Amino acid sequence: MRTAVILTLVVVTGTGGEVCLTHAMKLLGEVHDFHPRAILAFIFRAIRVSWLWLAVLLMACSFFSFLAMLSWFPVSFVIPATSLAYVAGAFGAKIFLGEQLNATRWAGILLICFGVAMAWVDDLPAGLPIPSAFTALRWAILALALGPLFYYLLGIYSAWRFFRVAHRFSGNAVVGAGTEAPISILKPLRGLDPNAYENFASFCRQDYPEFEIIFGVSDAEDPAVPVVRKLIADFPERSIRLLVIAERLGANGKVSNLCRMAREARYDLLVITDSDVRVEPGYLRSVVEMFRDPKVGGVTALYRGHDNVQAGSKRSPHPLQFVAAMDCVGSSAAFCGAALVARELEGVKFMMGSTMATTKQRLAEIGGFEAMVDLHSDDYELGRRIAGLGYRVELLPDPVWMAFPTQTLGKYLRHELRWAIGIRNIRPGGHFGMLFTHGLPWAIAAACVAPSASVGAAYLGAYFALRFAMAWTVGVWGLRDPILRRRFWVLPVRDLLSFFVWLASFGMNRIEWRGTSFTLEKGRMVPVAPREVRN
Repeated sequence: MRTAVILTLVVVTGTGGEVCLTHAMKLLGEVHDFHPRAILAFIFRAIRVSWLWLAVLLMACSFFSFLAMLSWFPVSFVIPATSLAYVAGAFGAKIFLGEQLNATRWAGILLICFGVAMAWVDDLPAGLPIPSAFTALRWAILALALGPLFYYLLGIYSAWRFFRVAHRFSGNAVVGAGTEAPISILKPLRGLDPNAYENFASFCRQDYPEFEIIFGVSDAEDPAVPVVRKLIADFPERSIRLLVIAERLGANGKVSNLCRMAREARYDLLVITDSDVRVEPGYLRSVVEMFRDPKVGGVTALYRGHDNVQAGSKRSPHPLQFVAAMDCVGSSAAFCGAALVARELEGVKFMMGSTMATTKQRLAEIGGFEAMVDLHSDDYELGRRIAGLGYRVELLPDPVWMAFPTQTLGKYLRHELRWAIGIRNIRPGGHFGMLFTHGLPWAIAAACVAPSASVGAAYLGAYFALRFAMAWTVGVWGLRDPILRRRFWVLPVRDLLSFFVWLASFGMNRIEWRGTSFTLEKGRMVPVAPREVRN
């Protein structure tokens, strides 16, 4: 058992360190200037990259584990055995770095595995204990179950790093006189969300000198149309337009409508939000403040749940339904937490439907919305493409409010499954890596195979302590989410359901979206023709 553990440690930490180091160097870019001053500048940039320090830590752990193996076993056994790191490195490069492996490389990997097996059989140290399959499985599960716990710690640190600065600037965006760039707000609509009028009206009440709001629907009979017309009547001082867009440019109807809406927009700065978003009066000022830095190409926002609490009341007259509350708790504690971890590790290279802000110039550089009319995850793709041009995507210091509708458990699970299938198609490596963000299943598995009850209880206790600590740091302290504060206990239920949704996402590629069936092919939506009914 000692041999299996130390060999696993050498291979996993060594491979992890190499993958992290490669990713860090890709973030830093190629070195072309070898003058002393340029080298020093490169070093100063490098020491601020978290991936580099993680690589150093992992590779140091691998090195000292390798020394331990050399002190225990002959070098003729250690060297062939640790060659498994080449195999692990190839898989790590494919899964996490997206590298392509041709047939020749796969053949080489198989030959390495065969050579390692021959070395073990031919020169196995005398008296080396061979662990049983169950013992090996037990220790593998106990080791891997530590992954989610480290993830929760990283989530707590990432949230603390972001919100300790964000809270200082929360609601305090000050745009200098004469620099208030006019804004076009684009809101594609289909159907009605809870409290739709109040959501829309929050954009009309912005403390900002010049902006317009463009609503877009595909059908003149859409239920949202009367609400928008009432809004136009109630806010005559605001520039509000309603576009009925019959033209369909691609599979994604929302993005198809945005193509026309962006062309109709009068102003260069575009702010796109989902229909279920509600904002505070200083929202637009916060967005414009971000664009004062010319290196910023896009802005997005985290979000928290709206609890329907009336002014002057401590409790909602219509408490949020259980499934809706579970959806909200998962969004705040899990989704926003994952976004903050991604920001800490590699920067924000995505956007969220809660806010997608950019300029017409940046939009034109990526081919406009026309280039994304068939994509499922248009918000993610917009941020990825802008970041790919070398511009930064920033998070607003203040989250927006989001309405979570009353729904059945089945509808909620179908929505989560659609989202998971979409992520698997656009980021397969990252989607697989989500295995180590599901702490509850790992804790249960570790408790089942633990050598003693106390060890099992320690894993379960660590899960609950760190999971709730991350949720509190992200959702309660950071986002100030009132629903998460009151429905904390829902989190383990949501986590368990989320794990089964993640598993199910590997077994299908078909989604249902707004009444239409699609299959996803590398993120692109391909409509599924309805079956003919035979008499």
